[in-house]
Amino acid sequence: MKVIGITGGVGAGKSEILAYLRERTNCCVIIADKVAHELEEQGGACYDKIVALLGDGIVAEDGRIDKAKMAARIFADKEVLHQINAIIHPAVKEYILSVIAEERQKGRLDYLFIEAALLIEGGYGEIVDEMWYIHADGPSRRERLKTSRGYSDEKIAGIMREQLPEEEFYRHCSAVIDNSKTLESAYRQIDEKLGEVLCQKQ
Repeated sequence: MKVIGITGGVGAGKSEILAYLRERTNCCVIIADKVAHELEEQGGACYDKIVALLGDGIVAEDGRIDKAKMAARIFADKEVLHQINAIIHPAVKEYILSVIAEERQKGRLDYLFIEAALLIEGGYGEIVDEMWYIHADGPSRRERLKTSRGYSDEKIAGIMREQLPEEEFYRHCSAVIDNSKTLESAYRQIDEKLGEVLCQKQ
């Protein structure tokens, strides 16, 4: 089983790429953000620690963490953001490592793909066999974010400023899938890359 990390800037079209990989390969796809949300639920590894840090005021009537209140606390104080990240990111990585170990033992998959916005910053290079960078040019990403998410130019600019510079993605990733144009073009690049991987396995 080959473990491949998928990363790229917001609006690069990673979701569509992952959907195609699900169709084309015998794989498991782990979305780090979804794992984090699950770990923040009651009974999850992060729930008690987050409530202890932010206080009972962020707990809704149903016992769940009120994400809006949590977000307000986090973005009002960068130190709180660092503390939250110190709770969530290690727990997500631990969960992902457990899935990798379990799937390696079962031996039923050809690939395990991990999608994480902070794949590089989180040190996932030590976990994956290789990393793929899903690239899209700035105008394409802005247009997608406006159309699909309704983001304003100001919000898009703010998000992009917080992300790694493009050269960092190129430095850490062994493959680049250019998703600036059509999905069909990106799919052809993926088919070529998967062909290379299959040849390496033989």
